[in-house]
Amino acid sequence: MRALSRNVVLLGVVSLFADVSSEMVMPLLPAFLVTLGAGGAYVGIIEGAAEGTASLLKYLSGRWADRVKRLLPLAVAGYALAGLVRPLLSIVRAPWQVLLVRNLDRVGKGVRTSPRDKLLASSTEPGRLAEAFSFHRGMDHAGAAIGPLLAAALLLVWPGRLRLVFLLAAVPGALAVLALFGVREEGGTDLSNRTNRTTRTNRTIRTAGVPKGLLAAIGLFTLGNSTDALLVLRAQTLGVAVGQLPLLWSLLHVVRSLSSWPIGRAADKVGRRASLGAGWVWYALCYAGFALASRPLQMWLLFAAYGLVAALTEGSERALVSAAVPAEERGRALGLYNLVSGVGLLAASVIAGELWDHVSPQAALLAGAGLALAATAALAAAPRPAGQA
Repeated sequence: MRALSRNVVLLGVVSLFADVSSEMVMPLLPAFLVTLGAGGAYVGIIEGAAEGTASLLKYLSGRWADRVKRLLPLAVAGYALAGLVRPLLSIVRAPWQVLLVRNLDRVGKGVRTSPRDKLLASSTEPGRLAEAFSFHRGMDHAGAAIGPLLAAALLLVWPGRLRLVFLLAAVPGALAVLALFGVREEGGTDLSNRTNRTTRTNRTIRTAGVPKGLLAAIGLFTLGNSTDALLVLRAQTLGVAVGQLPLLWSLLHVVRSLSSWPIGRAADKVGRRASLGAGWVWYALCYAGFALASRPLQMWLLFAAYGLVAALTEGSERALVSAAVPAEERGRALGLYNLVSGVGLLAASVIAGELWDHVSPQAALLAGAGLALAATAALAAAPRPAGQA
């Protein structure tokens, strides 16, 4: 097995630290909001608005990434902003203040994501795109597994001190920014562009942009892919103790971390679309399980199973989008992909939150399962561009 490039590995380390910081907060946020007087609908609104903000900025930063000579300044600015504002959750007193902090946090994510992904793709051979993106996502999920465990350990030492945990999340956030300074951005790192120069016969197809059928299927799936914070809320309502919620969240990301890289490598060989479709079907099965669950043990099993969804889908989605355009247009293409995903997540989180409060949690979860199956059918029906697996 050939080693991944230095940039891919270091960007993975950056994401690991960033997610340690973020996920020290996320599994505790629904319960924290309940103490401030918010319900399921408000959880959906906060997370949906936050991701909607991030998605718009991912698109704009992606367009900007195609115009600037250096991508690292955008990435540094995005990680630094998120790391600075996240600890402010330690002093909020009302749900609207949580909404404000979460949106500022996601502004940072929006600024950094598309430029970082373009840099990662330009540092990777075309035939290993799904592997590289999956490795990166695996490191991201490793941080998301460590973060809740660290939060749980801190709560054992200082029971009930959620605000202190939010404050200490600043430390790994700062380490993420420091790790970025090891990334090398040079004109010669664009490995994929070498292949573009030798495959002129595919130029017309590749400059046509991201296939509309693929984007439509991704958008349809995302419309049913509401925030995972609602799954944490579901676990809590079925009897999982608040002190165990960080462990449950960590379990989810341990599965994601361990499975992402090997499944991404397989997707490059057996087909990225096949991996994506399988992930969506598995998502539908898991969400149906979340809807029908009635005991805490079932939630632990379902969270573990649900971790495979990210491994099957995240790297394949980004690889399909990156492979659809030439290197000089990747920032815009990845930004468009992030915009479609983010707008869908915004709508999904708001709709699911309303269904949760005004119909039932089961209705919200089953709606997500149905949309995932519809997206799988749309993906199967979409034309397959030449040269894409």
